[in-house]
Amino acid sequence: MFGVDIGGTGIKGAPVDLDKGDLAQERYKLATPHPATPEAVVEGVAEVVAHFDFDGPIGITFPGVVVDGVTRTAANVDRHWIGTDARSLLGERLGRPVVVLNDADAAGVAEMTFGAGRGRGGTVIMLTLGTGIGSAVFVDGKLVPNTELGHLELHGHDAETRASVKAREDEELSWEHWAHRLKKYFAHVEMLFSPDLFVVGGGVSRKADKFLPHIHGVRAPIVPAELQNNAGIVGAAMAAAKL
Repeated sequence: MFGVDIGGTGIKGAPVDLDKGDLAQERYKLATPHPATPEAVVEGVAEVVAHFDFDGPIGITFPGVVVDGVTRTAANVDRHWIGTDARSLLGERLGRPVVVLNDADAAGVAEMTFGAGRGRGGTVIMLTLGTGIGSAVFVDGKLVPNTELGHLELHGHDAETRASVKAREDEELSWEHWAHRLKKYFAHVEMLFSPDLFVVGGGVSRKADKFLPHIHGVRAPIVPAELQNNAGIVGAAMAAAKL
């Protein structure tokens, strides 16, 4: 199967071995166009797919709410995505069946199947830290789709504007200072949902040792994603396998 992960800063994709839950070939990545209009992003996705010799259904993630293939929000891409039938747009351009789903949901499904959430019951929340903050909530292994917990209000701010990787980089925060902000965010999510486990995803999960040890006062264990920044691609391919 094949998965493509559309993010606020990059578009990446690869064939996926769904028996192993890992990429079958090294992923191909390009920068997300700016402005990230539907037309421009679709061309980027087409370039990623064309890089590989693959002919079959494709799963594609999107950084926002997706309902029946229609993108309903667009916090970190161009607002023309709102109300766009992304499934039809991408399917027509690629000339094959596609499925479009929320990026954090895809990453979460992959982690629950092959990674840090495998075999876990109760409430598990995956938070993907990057340009924004994505979320995937699972209750006894079942996904509650399109939760978008990165947009919870935290001390009068949209949480992802304070605690995302982009916020850390833009404000040149130390890992410890950023961890202090994350602690407040995790504590807020925990107060609302009382999860049994937090999984931290996104590319920054590779550097979990730099910030997770500084997060104190959160009851639920917080662990890094095992699939790291490939989780979205794997989850997208898993969705494509159901077409």
